[in-house]
Amino acid sequence: MNEVEQAQEELVEEFSFFDNWMDRYQYLIDLGRRLPEFPDAARIDKNKLKGCQSQVWITAKKVNGRIQFQAISDAAIVSGLIAVLLRIYSGRRAEDIVNTPADFAAAIGLEQHLSPTRSNGLAAMLHAIKSFAAESLEE
Repeated sequence: MNEVEQAQEELVEEFSFFDNWMDRYQYLIDLGRRLPEFPDAARIDKNKLKGCQSQVWITAKKVNGRIQFQAISDAAIVSGLIAVLLRIYSGRRAEDIVNTPADFAAAIGLEQHLSPTRSNGLAAMLHAIKSFAAESLEE
């Protein structure tokens, strides 16, 4: 099991402790509030993610063979989704990011409980993360 799979498994287990979706939404919001600071200098169009209704900025850099992501949003639940994605993918090897399906979304139930615009945003964020990883493999 690679680190991405392990992080997904731990996240699914964590979410299983909540009995209802209101608690899960609140947990997502809490995770989003704990995101590290995102530099104002990085809030530029080049880093702004297309395909999200709310504003999302994301950056990636390769450090010692691993990809470090930073991201932020102006929306509470989207910030929580970012926190989940960073926990799963940031600091991981590009091969693992590219080759591991994002099974956590279905396992947690995100697909059924997010609005269509948030689901599209989640898909756009996942696409960006996997694209950054794929590009780093080509370098």
